[in-house]
Amino acid sequence: MIDLSIVIVSWNTCELTLACLESIEREVRARRDTECIACEVILVDNASSDATVPSVQARFPWVKLLAQSANLGFAAGNNVGFREAQGRHVLLLNSDTVLKRDSLECMVRYLDAHPEVGAVGPQLLNSDGSKQNCVHNFPSLATELIPKGILERFLPARFPSKRFVHHAPLEVDAVLGACLMVRRAVIERVGPMPEEYFLFLEETDWCWEIRAAGFRVMHLPTVEVWHHSGASSKKRIRAATRIEYHRSLYRFFRKRRGVAAAALIWLYRLFKNLFYLLILALPAVVSRRQRDRWQASAAVLAWHLAGCPANAGLRVARLPAASASVTSTGREVVK
Repeated sequence: MIDLSIVIVSWNTCELTLACLESIEREVRARRDTECIACEVILVDNASSDATVPSVQARFPWVKLLAQSANLGFAAGNNVGFREAQGRHVLLLNSDTVLKRDSLECMVRYLDAHPEVGAVGPQLLNSDGSKQNCVHNFPSLATELIPKGILERFLPARFPSKRFVHHAPLEVDAVLGACLMVRRAVIERVGPMPEEYFLFLEETDWCWEIRAAGFRVMHLPTVEVWHHSGASSKKRIRAATRIEYHRSLYRFFRKRRGVAAAALIWLYRLFKNLFYLLILALPAVVSRRQRDRWQASAAVLAWHLAGCPANAGLRVARLPAASASVTSTGREVVK
């Protein structure tokens, strides 16, 4: 019996994907422990234009490669992998992650020992070893209107973060989709990931469904996985990425908080981008970095004023050819 199906969605991340698969090979295939979990790896490639597909075929023939003819997005891409998965548990794993020793084993054993838990996520680490924020609270008026740092500092039990050290498993609203392990029974009960999201908040919405079905979602702080998110596409196509995040945010609010709350957040975000345009105007004259931020804010504001059209965002964005091989799916939150 297969204990774990690892599903990786890639899009123009050849070198990162190869490094991720190498870490899986070290963690699972190269070990000879009799108690080692049985795994399968499914790679869903979202129509990459780089060398991902031939490189994986040549270097890792044991990987089940599902090459798509178009970029399906994160949720739909993972759902393609889910349909092929045979494991008792399924792991969503970003192509820009690298496993640490025993990380897979610990997550599988935790799910096996806690049948009331539907999903778990580890502590994600930056390339320099520092901690990433890898748990999400469900977006609400409070999380949108009150600075995140204030909520995390004064209400740490309700808004956990990397600001505090946690030594034991912690129940949370949602964990980041860069490394999210779900038991098969949960997928069969709540259904696959919500494909109305192209990128951002799809795993958060999915965790909402998991919790609504009576399962707990847990963060495992002592289990660690490297996540090289600094190479993400949000820095390469900043405006399109920010537009896509706003689209997902409004979709979540309409679905989970109601139309009135979504309208309020839309108005707040519109004026927030206008404010950024004003305060960044002078710095943008002398700084390339601030000029890029100003241009992204201008694009987001224009998108709002145009009625949030569908023909903008990551669905239609294209990466510069020179940077395509070092991009990722950009799982971190974009403000």
